[in-house]
Amino acid sequence: MQGNIAIIGDHASIMCFKAVGFTTVSVKNSSETEAAVENLLNENCLVIFITEHALQNAEHVLEKYKDNRTPAIIPIPGRSGNTGIGMSNLDKYVEHALGRNILNTQEES
Repeated sequence: MQGNIAIIGDHASIMCFKAVGFTTVSVKNSSETEAAVENLLNENCLVIFITEHALQNAEHVLEKYKDNRTPAIIPIPGRSGNTGIGMSNLDKYVEHALGRNILNTQEES
């Protein structure tokens, strides 16, 4: 492992991060995403960025580790753009921590 920071996503979205020392893991589906997270945990990775596209259909990975101190699993937009998963989860964490969502990033219905 190159370092304590990794990024998981499609090849085109993550390869630029290799130049700055991130461990990069290219995935094509949700089962590969989940396996990549498990492998990085076994390597004691402290911070894992996952592109939102790679996280689609694998959001249970965030739920599984949300209460753990490490790793910090952070959704980020990838090359294909923002899907809203990252902000949605941020809303949930803020509301859980403070008792209400002070960010109000989701539209009211």
